[in-house]
Amino acid sequence: MEAEIIIAVLSMFGTAFGSVIGVMTANKLSNYRIEQLEKKVEKHNNLCDRMIIVEQSVKSAHHRLDEMLEEEK
Repeated sequence: MEAEIIIAVLSMFGTAFGSVIGVMTANKLSNYRIEQLEKKVEKHNNLCDRMIIVEQSVKSAHHRLDEMLEEEK
């Protein structure tokens, strides 16, 4: 009878250990994917900031062109 109990206890520990390892692995993968998404969001935010600067520059260039055209008239 003791052999069955020992086997059952060892099986329980093995199952618990396997479950813990599985959860830790899944957690590492999730953290990695979140970090990759954060990097993509940061790149997107930098692009938005640069586009605002470009839009302001284009607007300024249009104003200068308009002024030049008015001076020609």
